Amino acid sequence: MPREVFEYDPPERFVAGTTGQPGSRTFFLQARAGRRLTTVQLEKQQVSVLAERVDELLDEVVRRTGGEAPVPALAPVGDEDSGPLDVPIEEEFRVGTMSLAWDGDTERVVIECFEAGPAGEDDDELPDVEDDAEGAVLRVSLSGAVARAFARRALAVVAAGRPPCPFCANPLDPEGHICPRANGYRR
Repeated sequence: MPREVFEYDPPERFVAGTTGQPGSRTFFLQARAGRRLTTVQLEKQQVSVLAERVDELLDEVVRRTGGEAPVPALAPVGDEDSGPLDVPIEEEFRVGTMSLAWDGDTERVVIECFEAGPAGEDDDELPDVEDDAEGAVLRVSLSGAVARAFARRALAVVAAGRPPCPFCANPLDPEGHICPRANGYRR
């Protein structure tokens, strides 16, 4: 069976978001174009790393082009998307690996999210890009400004969880936690 590709070039909306309460949130990426909506689930750390790498990639593009590429140094004011995820939230697949690239011809960031393989498969291998590869992929092309806005929102979503303990920086539950820096005493 050929690989199912959910392609958005460009999407009307591409955001990271969550459902659930801090401490038990589920993280999603969501792309929308018209009535077509694709939602994929991923880990908090994947969202954080993706946002950081998008910013790093755009910084490198600006540096290498001497500021000639259509990439803003910061996310443009007014381009914030603070709305909730679109409903219904029905995940197409769970993300295993991701790729990130700059397409110099179209001057766009290309993000690809590949479906995680069955449990027990080696996720350290890069996904097969042949046409007969299995699993689904979400491919999104974003302008520099939209990519900066995506990264800003994604980092804000990640940071909106439980506050960190002032002693050990682990997340604090509303009831507190057993702090390793306080020799196991509850904080």
